[in-house]
Amino acid sequence: MKEYQVVIVRLTRHVRDDEDALTDLLNERSRAGWRPSMLSQDGDRMTVIFERATQPATPPSADARPLDSTSPE
Repeated sequence: MKEYQVVIVRLTRHVRDDEDALTDLLNERSRAGWRPSMLSQDGDRMTVIFERATQPATPPSADARPLDSTSPE
């Protein structure tokens, strides 16, 4: 299964500033495990869709017990 994240970046028409902003965005998301899957530009806005695989839920082990703050340890 995958999860997605959408980021809309407003472009400034200053090439260097836009490059820095996009580079920072891509590097930040990449470190968190996100990968760009689609880019779209419309006028002064760029939409970036990121995706990453989710970990399947693992069932609790047989010896697991729920936490209860009222029971003494």
